Amino acid sequence: MTDAKRVRFAPSPTGYMHIGNARTALFNYLFVKKVGGQFILRIEDTDQERSTPEAVKVIVDSLKWLGLDWNEGYFGLNEEKGDFGPYSQMKRLSMYNEYLDKLLSLKKAYYCFCTEEEIEIERQQAVKAGTPYKYGGKCKKLSETEIKEKLAKKERFVVRFTVTENTLVKFNDMVRGAVEFNTKEIGDFVIARSDGVPIYNFAVVIDDHLMEITHVIRGEDHLSNTPRQVLLYEAFGFEMPEFAHLSMILGADRSKLSKRHGETSLLAYRAKGYLPEAMFNYMSLLGWYPKDGVEIKSKEEIFTNFDIKDVGHSGSIFDEKKLTWMNHEYIQKLPEEVYLKYALPYLNNISKPDNWKKDVLLKIKTGVKHFDQISELASIYTEVKAVDEKAANVWSGINNAAATINAFIEVLKANEITKENCKVLIAEAGKKANVKGKDLFMPIRIAITGAEHGDELANVLPALGSAECIRRMETNLKNIK
Repeated sequence: MTDAKRVRFAPSPTGYMHIGNARTALFNYLFVKKVGGQFILRIEDTDQERSTPEAVKVIVDSLKWLGLDWNEGYFGLNEEKGDFGPYSQMKRLSMYNEYLDKLLSLKKAYYCFCTEEEIEIERQQAVKAGTPYKYGGKCKKLSETEIKEKLAKKERFVVRFTVTENTLVKFNDMVRGAVEFNTKEIGDFVIARSDGVPIYNFAVVIDDHLMEITHVIRGEDHLSNTPRQVLLYEAFGFEMPEFAHLSMILGADRSKLSKRHGETSLLAYRAKGYLPEAMFNYMSLLGWYPKDGVEIKSKEEIFTNFDIKDVGHSGSIFDEKKLTWMNHEYIQKLPEEVYLKYALPYLNNISKPDNWKKDVLLKIKTGVKHFDQISELASIYTEVKAVDEKAANVWSGINNAAATINAFIEVLKANEITKENCKVLIAEAGKKANVKGKDLFMPIRIAITGAEHGDELANVLPALGSAECIRRMETNLKNIK
């Protein structure tokens, strides 16, 4: 095996890019950025019923959006780069056959012709006995003649790997330390089917060996697969990679991450207007935490600080509120021209000059937590908002709210409101209505914006102008309950 560090991200293209898969890809990327080496993208597409070209495109698009630049492997439709291809498993079937034949010839694997019904009977017997299911080994006793006869009849079969009973399988995990399994919990497992398509545990060992993978960094859901793979490495006499199994990503209630905790697809966050830099930063904290305690870091700082040995093995909480907080911080730090480049497309449905749109976008920037909020935040400048229920309740608790609005209408009829005189004109209305503080500002905010909270009045009112402010106040004054 090469001295160079080589890691791979090997997803199955059967749906969207889950947050957990994306975090696995990210940690592989961070590892090679820290220690040097090659990051490979391999597509494990042996599940032909569920694998689709569209799902492969989602994988590539997701990784590119997140900012991961892999060195080798699959890059798009019919586009591969590297000396160890092909980089999708369905193009590698002939390679697997060679190694399958080797195990069969060494008597380390055997044909199994048991039907699904026979296997199910065994499984139900194990359930009744309260023991984990293991294949009973019936076909291990078949003679060469019997095997040839069944193959000649084209009976359906699987190939099983022969597991030595009651033996400890040990390996060191870079995250979890020393790990061991007893083979009595495993049994002879399937490595190939009669259609020539290999089972995951077999194919992944061959692929990782031939691609000279030195470090396998993946989710802990693969931990139970590892002893089977270790046994195959040993059977072939392959040099074993180092393993690291990352903790599961959990929702805020510490249950398995699902749609009820928020979005679970990486590209769903792109669609909602999250910045890839913020997602990169936040996801780097899912299992790893910088020793200096500073959470917001540039990519270069993360590359410098990250160490796979510092990754924890307890469940990582995906907190969408924290992600949103971090995204907000990143948006606020964007240079004006970059912010406007991101934000302008979200006002494409508004028939206003670009200069007007840019002015509005800069006014609402402090409130933007993710870009798909822009239409709603900007709507304060584009439409009369009916007073919502919460604001109406606040209104009903303010003394002389209607009188305050009428006083402000009177002031604005005599003055064009600007950034410079906004506070002066509001104060003048307060003197006329004999109110100040919340009793002055809140009725004005509610009558003009329809809501209790929002952007500063000093930003909103001059942007609307006196005539529009008057129109909104008169409209809402008639309708408010």
